[in-house]
Amino acid sequence: MIVVGIGCRRGSPAARIAEAVGDALAKAGIPVDRVDALATPEFKEQEAGIVDAAARLGLPLRPVDRSRLDAVQPLCATRSERVEAATGLGAVSEAAALAAAGRNATLVLTRIARGGVTCAVARGDGA
Repeated sequence: MIVVGIGCRRGSPAARIAEAVGDALAKAGIPVDRVDALATPEFKEQEAGIVDAAARLGLPLRPVDRSRLDAVQPLCATRSERVEAATGLGAVSEAAALAAAGRNATLVLTRIARGGVTCAVARGDGA
């Protein structure tokens, strides 16, 4: 299972999020049709830009609960002090991707940041 984790500033537009996802996938060498889902923390699941970007890309959006995000923090490659101060999580997009990719998840692409949007790509066994 291949999952793109998303984090963003409140109000980020869908076009910017979809562009960041495209950039991340290009960097990882993965076509969008090989991606199983976008993932984001539950506290971002109603963010209009994320919801709309998932629809534009034709991908399901998987919200990830806090306990799963916390559990994968040690596997995350990058940390943001600003994000940690705001959310209590050092990594959002990497954690969402890892948690949603399931067992044996690993990062294929560490976090990239584009105009207030972060994306990371993980591969795992699902479930």
